[in-house]
Amino acid sequence: MQRRPSAHVHEASHDAPPHALGADPDQDTAAVIGTLLERYLAQRREEAARSSEQFAQDVIDVLIDVVLRGGKRTRPAFLWWGWRGCGGESRGTNAEAVLKVATALELLQACAVIHDDLMDGSPSRRGAPAAHVAFADRHRAAGLRGDPDDFGAYAAVLAGDLALVWAHDLFESAGLDAKARRAAAPAWQAMRTEIIAGQYLDLYGQSTGVDSPEESLRVAYLKSGLYTVERPLHLGAAIAGAGPDLIASLRRAGRSAGVAFQLRNDLVGVFGSDGSGEPSGDDIKDGASTYLTAIALQRARAHSRHEAERQLRDAIGNRDLAPEDLRRVRDLLTRLGAADAVETRIEQLTADALTVLEQAGLQAPARERLPALVRRIVEKRPAG
Repeated sequence: MQRRPSAHVHEASHDAPPHALGADPDQDTAAVIGTLLERYLAQRREEAARSSEQFAQDVIDVLIDVVLRGGKRTRPAFLWWGWRGCGGESRGTNAEAVLKVATALELLQACAVIHDDLMDGSPSRRGAPAAHVAFADRHRAAGLRGDPDDFGAYAAVLAGDLALVWAHDLFESAGLDAKARRAAAPAWQAMRTEIIAGQYLDLYGQSTGVDSPEESLRVAYLKSGLYTVERPLHLGAAIAGAGPDLIASLRRAGRSAGVAFQLRNDLVGVFGSDGSGEPSGDDIKDGASTYLTAIALQRARAHSRHEAERQLRDAIGNRDLAPEDLRRVRDLLTRLGAADAVETRIEQLTADALTVLEQAGLQAPARERLPALVRRIVEKRPAG
């Protein structure tokens, strides 16, 4: 059943230039989001530089590099297709406001990755130094006093906080009308808390050694799945004026797809992906409570494979693991059937998401594009 936008979403003028932002968001959402990010970050940098050029050069330039360095702009894409699938138009004032809200999600993502890299001690992000490493390198290059690594950590906290602040600023200034803002506010507010809750539970799991498959799925959902798929879809649908049943369907589909997305990332982190070279194994080294390792430990216990369990427990949380040690861990995870079990769970979750989307009654072209997006984020990426 076709749904029209609710009354609080103004009808767009279809005589307006269709791609005022440089690209058609239906054809290349990432390009439009990239343009908006560049414009917004340049504007905020210019404002900040009036108060302190030092701050702009040292902190904002690193933040801008993290945000613009790459990324598939997955979260904005889900918000956009949630909007389009619930009757939102592809052009005009309302569409531009929605795209700005979608852009704010990339700033939330920047906050999450900067803080996550710091907490995990990750040296790089997308082929370049992670933010805390970049700050420490600048400290060393300038010959400043104190410990460079401490400086890098403190500065990264500030940069991540700044990204969070700017995300909210962009949401508030996006241009949504009052009714649309009220409809979107609960999801926006909840999402920002959920991101931090997920990161904390991940940190807590590393500290306690939680190895329950059910708890690891909960962490996967909160840490990544919820704000990657479910909440973006929720936001897009709410802004478009969708009813509660349609929003509930999109959220269910997003929940399944989001967890599948995180489970795929867990596999890639251990087994690698196309063009990734030797996988880092950071989740193993950090002791992260992933579904992959939890299932492996559960199976080792169930089949009394005590030596396999001991080897896994010795490896999980050991930051000094050598490449050959990680290869042994991968072999253990494979022989215990854990990798296949995760693949099966991904397939089940994906099938559930696609079934819900098929039955939701979405408008074209979202009927085709949203399922394609789900398939893309969970597709199997063999080691390269």
